[in-house]
Amino acid sequence: MNKRLLRLRAGAAHLAIGLAVVSFPAHAQDVAAQNEPEAIVVTGSRIAQPEIDSVSPIQVVGQEAIENSGVTNIQELLLENPVFGTPALSRTNSAFLTSGTGAATVDLRDLGSDRTLVLIDGRRVVAGLPGSSTVDLNVIPTQFVERVDILTGGASSLYGSDAVAGVVNFIYKKNFEGLIAEGQYGITERGDDAQYRGSVTFGGNFADDRGNIMVHMGYTKQEGLLSRQRANTFYDDADKWAYFTGDPADFGTSVTPYFSSFAPQGSFLAGGRTFTFDANNALKEGFSTNGPNGDGVGADGFNRQYYRTIAVPVERYLFAARGNYQVTDAINFFAEGTYANTSSSRQIEPSAIGSDDIFKSSGGLVPIETRVNGAIMLNPYVPAAIAAAATDEDGDGLRDISFSKRLSDLGPRDGSTSRDYYRFVAGLEGDVFDKFHWDVSYVYGRTSETQQSNGQPNILNFANALSAVQDLGDVNNNGLTTDVICASAEARAQGCVPINIFGFNSISPEAAKYIAAEQSYSTRITQQVVSANLSGTLFDLPAGGLGVAIGAEYRKESSRENWDALTNAGLNAGNALPDTRGSFDVKEIYGEINVPILADTPFFHDLSLRAAGRISDYSTVGTVYTYNVGAEWSPIRDIKFRGGYARSVRAPNVGELFTGASQTFPSGLVDPCAGIGLTGGGAIGDNCRAAAGVLANIQQNGVFTVNQADRQGISGYDSGNPNLKEEKSDSYTVGVAINPRSINALRNLTLTVDYYNISIKDAIVAPPRQFILDQCYGQGEQSFCDLVDRRPSQTAINSSGSLEYVDAPLFNGGKLKVEGLDVAVAYNTALSAFGADGRLSGRIAYTRVFDGYVVSVPGADKDPFAGEVGNSKDRFTANLGYGVDDFSINFTGTYIGKAYEDDQLLAAYDLDPHAIKIGSEFYLDTQARFKPTEKVEIYFGVDNLLDNKAPRLLSGTSFNTTGTDTAADVYDVFGRRLYTGVQFKF
Repeated sequence: MNKRLLRLRAGAAHLAIGLAVVSFPAHAQDVAAQNEPEAIVVTGSRIAQPEIDSVSPIQVVGQEAIENSGVTNIQELLLENPVFGTPALSRTNSAFLTSGTGAATVDLRDLGSDRTLVLIDGRRVVAGLPGSSTVDLNVIPTQFVERVDILTGGASSLYGSDAVAGVVNFIYKKNFEGLIAEGQYGITERGDDAQYRGSVTFGGNFADDRGNIMVHMGYTKQEGLLSRQRANTFYDDADKWAYFTGDPADFGTSVTPYFSSFAPQGSFLAGGRTFTFDANNALKEGFSTNGPNGDGVGADGFNRQYYRTIAVPVERYLFAARGNYQVTDAINFFAEGTYANTSSSRQIEPSAIGSDDIFKSSGGLVPIETRVNGAIMLNPYVPAAIAAAATDEDGDGLRDISFSKRLSDLGPRDGSTSRDYYRFVAGLEGDVFDKFHWDVSYVYGRTSETQQSNGQPNILNFANALSAVQDLGDVNNNGLTTDVICASAEARAQGCVPINIFGFNSISPEAAKYIAAEQSYSTRITQQVVSANLSGTLFDLPAGGLGVAIGAEYRKESSRENWDALTNAGLNAGNALPDTRGSFDVKEIYGEINVPILADTPFFHDLSLRAAGRISDYSTVGTVYTYNVGAEWSPIRDIKFRGGYARSVRAPNVGELFTGASQTFPSGLVDPCAGIGLTGGGAIGDNCRAAAGVLANIQQNGVFTVNQADRQGISGYDSGNPNLKEEKSDSYTVGVAINPRSINALRNLTLTVDYYNISIKDAIVAPPRQFILDQCYGQGEQSFCDLVDRRPSQTAINSSGSLEYVDAPLFNGGKLKVEGLDVAVAYNTALSAFGADGRLSGRIAYTRVFDGYVVSVPGADKDPFAGEVGNSKDRFTANLGYGVDDFSINFTGTYIGKAYEDDQLLAAYDLDPHAIKIGSEFYLDTQARFKPTEKVEIYFGVDNLLDNKAPRLLSGTSFNTTGTDTAADVYDVFGRRLYTGVQFKF
């Protein structure tokens, strides 16, 4: 019944030696050995056959490993496996993002989350992030999962686009009968980030066992952790070299505490003189607000860490149901439905604003005087000393100042996010001639997100509120002529409230309300998939059955995201963010074949060849082809050699294709035309002089001249590109799997060693703007010159021909490569052979990364990431478990090898790539379980038993996660954590 459903028989001969990480239940092999093999399908092949496994390496995380982990979100367990890289999104790295807060993603081989395909029972899952294919693992009910198959290596020919780095396939429980209820509570040793989990799963058969239905309801809550709750993150620790020039030996030394010079009392520049307020709110000239130098009187700068977040809170509600019904002896109906609601919130420090954020066109000059009926009136809020120092700096006859201020009166910047996920599956399956299995299914998925954020200012209202005068004529008709009003009658009609920016707590609640800009964001992602598959044995050959699988699939995906109008226009002190919407569809056919060549002959216990191919027709990139070939050779039953090659693709997603222009203000760009004269300069000189504005500048100044304002005034737009093509990858794997079943004491030992090599070309990247300029003027590449706009010759002489916009749309120009070795060992045995009671099991999975690098654009140097923080070359996870009668205990160790700072950052300061080293870390977790009765099990666990402290990474370095003083997405930021739970089974 329902043979198409993915299964794993622990005793299946070939399958067992293909596993790297699996928890074997006691006596599972003995029981399985007594049964006849049945047709199964495992991740990595679509052929339903007895005893078939994938040529590509597969690791399996079993139900026992899931239960022993005590995790609230399955992402936490998967990240212990060394084949996974640093997650793009997690609770500990999403507080500062404009979207995606609290999402949980995975990333095989550190090649990007969009290059890891996530499946449920072999079928696609709708994305959790708009514009992408990245799945949010918050939608996976951990207690509903039977096991997780992790296929590493390209698999697009079997599963379609996005399986460039591999596949993570969540296999749900099936045909479940009974009831399981569970509750768990956990908290850190320091009494924070409390976590709660509760679930009920029940199921049973009906209609004389022709049908089965199973239902799961779950709830989890993680309370979160603020930076101020921990002593080591109460203050920001900054890297001195990131803010100062000097001796490179100072790199990595810290400024502690590092306070922001954007202070709540404000800092003001008038007539070349600086003013601020001391702790008593008294105006002082030249008084330090305690910026990067860490000195100043009484530490009057602002402690941003007080408001920052180490881990965002996440709350989830999950409901899942699945069932099947045997309509006839040959046809089975199956259905599945899942709903998940994930809510999260974030908090960071109050907004820091400078007058150049409000008055960009005037270079940040704020007039403190206003013309009213021909008279010039001073803003009454301006202190006398500042007014006396101010001068007319732009020639309009009004005195100006500039300022910076922390908007503490608006409160912290915070936001709440709610995501709703729906997924429905329905289909039919059956057998034909007892040789083939078929299935037809329809999948519908939808993710919706709403987000509300506060703490940002409305720039237009702020500008109106800064233009304030005394109401001498009582224009507001309140009977007073001493109060302060907005100068603009139009602004007053729209509710303008004048604002006082001078000093602590200077902004009135009414003014704060007037300038506050609530930010809203909403998304909707939909996915529809119709697929049909047929697999089985075509006919028998001398060495076994010729296995085949064919199928077809149609998929349509759409995504949209909408920001509020102020965010669209960049009028809330941030860059403009565009709305994005788009869709695509794809029609696909695939085929797979497994050809047994030799069997049960000397030196060829088994020899078989495998191949698969897929043709995909996208509405966006056209027709693409993917394929793989592989071979397996077992000289004897206990040893299998395997190897394979795969060509995979990743089609561009909605965001990469259709994202609108988002303005940015790059820094550090060097204009190739600087210093070019009327003659000379080679190709660069000729290309520069071809621009009218540049030529006019040269004619006026002798050589092309730019000033500081020109350099700071460069803008540009990042955007998608509807002309993108697919990424292509080539992956090679060679390995051996050993299961010495002929030796009784070692029959439950498995050892796998696999070499992998994955390279990606035509990777979708945004070209660095300096590269764009160099290619345009140095190489004359017109496609890059089209991305550059210069100011016309009619502008002010020194700005004539200066760079105004350098745009950077996505294009197919990058390369990625990763190469390494996976070694995995698993063993379990009854201790009775050694004269003891109980059963002992152990497993270890180790990964050594030989090489890993990115080439950002054609012709650029390799940027290695292997060995840097988050990409340690050596990683392993190991598990040791012991069980006897009604008691069991389990230990899990996770090792992260030494790592280094980003070589590109170090090279910028002429430092050796290994100048800053972060030592290795070993985390130890343990859990004990006890069954006081047959139906009740109690468990206790400790994570980070050794209470390891996360390595210190200073602000300003490459891998620091803001607010945590470490790489919080790599290292444990919580310390020792304890949890306990109870499980009832009926």
